Amino acid sequence: MNKVIARFTDGGMLKGTTADFFPNKETFHVSVEGADSGTPPVEVSTPDLKALFFVKDFAGDPEHVEANAFGGEHPPAGRKIRVEFQDGEVLVGTTTGYQPGRPGFFVVPADTESNIERCYVVTASTAGVEFA
Repeated sequence: MNKVIARFTDGGMLKGTTADFFPNKETFHVSVEGADSGTPPVEVSTPDLKALFFVKDFAGDPEHVEANAFGGEHPPAGRKIRVEFQDGEVLVGTTTGYQPGRPGFFVVPADTESNIERCYVVTASTAGVEFA
């Protein structure tokens, strides 16, 4: 099971776990964090998402500010990329699979202290994508 935070283009958010997310499928299911036992998972439509964040834990560190810069101690794997979402949020990291015509791509954040392990970015939710 993967711990995820689904962020929707309408500003909504859903925290939980998933075992059936695949980038080439339009839907997947999230078992909502804190829901009563026996509550069925929520079906999520990938095109409704801004991004799907695979996280270490749901609480994170509210004091942590994402660095959006690469540290010198660990050379990044993949190509450096800067993603600006339509809502103005910026994510800097690396990718091995960005292609403009695809519905989405994975980014590993530059900040090694981030709670985000990786992020699936929905291409339609971006305002700009550039290689650094």
